[in-house]
Parts: sequence; C-alpha cells; structure tokens
Amino acid sequence: MSLYDDAVLVLKGYEDQSELRQVYLDHLAAHPDGLWKSCSDGHLTASALVVDPSRGRVLLTLHRKLRMWLQMGGHCEPGDATLAAAALREAGEESGVSGLTLLPGGPVRLDRHPIPAPCNWHLDVQYAVLAPPDAEHAISDESLDVRWFGYDKVADVADESVVRLLRAARERL
Repeated sequence: MSLYDDAVLVLKGYEDQSELRQVYLDHLAAHPDGLWKSCSDGHLTASALVVDPSRGRVLLTLHRKLRMWLQMGGHCEPGDATLAAAALREAGEESGVSGLTLLPGGPVRLDRHPIPAPCNWHLDVQYAVLAPPDAEHAISDESLDVRWFGYDKVADVADESVVRLLRAARERL
C-alpha cells in the first residue's frame, strides 16, 4: 500500500472533524501529489505531541523558523510507509527521544493552517506519542529549544492549536 492510499484510509476512518476531514480527502482527490512539499496548493503533514502521562507533561519544540512552541512534526518523506510512521519518525528526529510509541487509535486531531509561499497550506494529521518514563530529549537542527511543560502550562507558551491537540490527546488517554 502506498503512503497516499494509507492517508486516504486513515482519513476515511477518522470519525471527528467531519468537515475538515472532507477538505483533506478532497485535497488528496484533486492532488495526487498532495502529500509532498512540492504541492503548491498545500500538502499533508504529520505531527505528534510527545506526552508523558505519568508526569502530566508534554514535550514541545521551539521551532527555529516560526519561533513558536509546537508539537513535533513535519513533511512526509518517500520512505514513510504510513502517516503514523511519518509522525513517529518526526517526533523521534525532533525530540531526540528514543522509545516513543504511538497512542493507539490513529490521529487525535486535524489542523489546517496557512504557511508562507510558495505553498499555501499545511493539512496536518496530528497524532500523540507516549514517551518512556526515563525519556531524555535533545535539541535538533530544526529547533531553538526542546522542553517539557506541565499540562497546565501549555496554554501559557503555545497557541490554541497546541492546546486543542493536548486536550484531544488527554481525552484519548
């Protein structure tokens, strides 16, 4: 199965945010290249919120270009077999944490947001991943900082999209 086919199946199986889910499916139907950064009308991305439920905290990255505290994530790559695998790969690369595992049940949210030209939109498929209790993180080249935040502190540092993602992840937990 191709990454494109996986993305369609994942989105068809996602039961929340029906209108936004349909926007994603329509985008893929109109753009066979809609998973790749080269698609100038927008493209799907895969992200993951790194969660440590035993300590009530999440790991966020201070994005180098955007200068915002965000979940880990980014563009799909040709070697990604699934959207979930892309999200897990991005989470590991950007956090430096080994031993991450996907929270079961597929994506926890979808988030469509504008980005600078030449592309117009990121259609983000958002997962949650669980960190092992002894997780040690590292700062990647894409980040200015990586830091743990208690659930109650996320709204103080991150925008509403990250707060909504945290809420959805906690509901899934």
